[in-house]
Amino acid sequence: MMTKKYADATILVHQGRDRDPATGASAIPIYQASTYHHTDGVPGEYDYSRCGNPSRDQVEEAIALLEGGVRGFACASGMAAIGSALSLLKAGDHLIAPEDLYGGSYRYLTQILPTQGIEVTFVNTAELAQIKAALRSNTRGIFLETPSNPLFNITDLRAVAALAREHKLLTFLDNTFMTPLLQHTLDLGIDVAIHSATKFLGGHSDLLAGLVTTADEGLARQLKTFQNSFGAVLGPFDCFLLARGIKTLKLRLEAGQRNAGLLAERLAEHPAVSRVYYPGLADFPGRERHLSQACGAGAVLSFELRDATRVKPLLARVQLPIIAPSLGGVETILTHCWSMSHAAMPADLKTRLGIGPGLLRISAGIEDVEDLWEDLAAGLAAD
Repeated sequence: MMTKKYADATILVHQGRDRDPATGASAIPIYQASTYHHTDGVPGEYDYSRCGNPSRDQVEEAIALLEGGVRGFACASGMAAIGSALSLLKAGDHLIAPEDLYGGSYRYLTQILPTQGIEVTFVNTAELAQIKAALRSNTRGIFLETPSNPLFNITDLRAVAALAREHKLLTFLDNTFMTPLLQHTLDLGIDVAIHSATKFLGGHSDLLAGLVTTADEGLARQLKTFQNSFGAVLGPFDCFLLARGIKTLKLRLEAGQRNAGLLAERLAEHPAVSRVYYPGLADFPGRERHLSQACGAGAVLSFELRDATRVKPLLARVQLPIIAPSLGGVETILTHCWSMSHAAMPADLKTRLGIGPGLLRISAGIEDVEDLWEDLAAGLAAD
């Protein structure tokens, strides 16, 4: 693992190890082995692939280096990463979470954690007073997204981290939207950084993966125990794909962010659109707070159509975007939040939060932005 602290762009390319120690190959091989020989009956560095694998080591070291953690953990999906991180809680604990968050996370927090004896309270985490008001004697953690998905509420991470330290709470941040390139979770005081590496870190819509890291040695030991016991680890081939995707994150994210900025500006002026949610817009309400803790607006935005009945013609007309409940690929991905990414949320809750039937999310890819805009504008004009 690297001992010198390099710039993020360098870490992305070289990661923790940039050549195979056995052969000097420029890519770590896919160690497609489930078990390893115990010479003279004594286990070596690797004994069973659930416990450790050279292919997995690479991406685990990479996320730790990028986020400033002491150890990383590669999981079978983004939701496996969230579940692994929340294994730090126990029965009887209480968790505070954002009311505006990814639908899959909402499902886990409302359907799985309660069966484990963990209570969850949802608040607007962009309002520190609401977090304070939700504190209980058994509160153990605060789960966060910022920007939130899909309404881009911005939580003050430093303030929440300070509050958590005061009350001896754990803080968890799903940093998927921003990636470690735009928002350094652990440097901002958060205890556990979580990523759906399926998205920007993988970057090509061809794998499922999740990553977790922490700067706390004690938490790292607990997470390792859970990972080894539960076994929801990332397979060697997916580790290879993820390591390859991470190498180009800077180039892909910069291109996607440029495209997202231009699309957001044009959508904000379009007569069919009532509102655009994107921290890069000059009039975005949370812009100043966001840019105080992140170094870019990201490649994802949401927009609300004035007439929700125009969603179906738009989705039928556009040709370039993949229409799907995902983000972070090299291709632009268009998501109907109501029926896709947030389908797990009850309709009345979505309506109350402002996640209406006319809300769409765009993850801008790396295509030519004029081609994207021409296609999107044609879709917006469709009857």
